[in-house]
Amino acid sequence: MQIANVRNIALDIGVQGFQDAQSRASNAAHNIASQSVKNSGSDSIDQKDLITSLVDLKVAELDAKANVKVIQTASDLIGSLLDIRA
Repeated sequence: MQIANVRNIALDIGVQGFQDAQSRASNAAHNIASQSVKNSGSDSIDQKDLITSLVDLKVAELDAKANVKVIQTASDLIGSLLDIRA
């Protein structure tokens, strides 16, 4: 397998992972924003759902950061290849 193919595969994986993380973050943010009041008399919200959504949002953020590093590494790899061949 050529190194350029490895770079393309890594880039594709990083981009797909970032898009998945973005989708999960969007869903979690939507769930947080749409929390409804369970009991209008006590103004309480479903804390379990809120906490789950907040954790999902943080996990999506960390996942996105990891995938950005994959994309950056794939980009650096092609730069190194150009330096070697020059």
